[in-house]
Amino acid sequence: MTIDKKQFLFLLGSARTDGNTEELSRQAASSLSDDVKQVWLRLSDHPLPPFEDIRHHETRKYSVTSEHERTVLDATLAATDIVIASPVYWYNVSASIKLYLDHWSAWMRLDGVDFKKRMAGKNLWAITTFSDDDPAGAQPLVDCLRLTAEYMKMHWSGVLLGYGNRPGDVLDHPDSLNHAVAFFEVNGKG
Repeated sequence: MTIDKKQFLFLLGSARTDGNTEELSRQAASSLSDDVKQVWLRLSDHPLPPFEDIRHHETRKYSVTSEHERTVLDATLAATDIVIASPVYWYNVSASIKLYLDHWSAWMRLDGVDFKKRMAGKNLWAITTFSDDDPAGAQPLVDCLRLTAEYMKMHWSGVLLGYGNRPGDVLDHPDSLNHAVAFFEVNGKG
């Protein structure tokens, strides 16, 4: 399948609607050119079923078990660029993002999908906000996503870190906003 134009999939993994990470993501996305298609999925609106590891089960096979899972899988495969938008929760990605990544293990084993092969070469981005004084607390999140990109033979395109504790804080943080508007351009993909 040939992809004629860039398509960014923004996966919103916050437990809060319109939170700081989403606000920062929207600021960054505003700098993308008009010919870049943007798809926004809030994982809380498309809840994935619990992940069960049946890789070594002799008689069971993975399958897509819900419309929500089908929507998320199809959007993932259609994207040229996947943007994980997750606040730092306990030094890592949110539970919904972690569950999404767990489902990649199942999707790699779906008959006829060739998930890992189709993911190779896509760009993986991260946008996150943190509330500590030290942004080093976001490093486990960054490492999780960077290593995921490497394993899947995707291009790790970087992370946009923003500061925000209470709702709306990121919009009052000039450094975060300045980095957001240049994020995709500076990393050469927008």
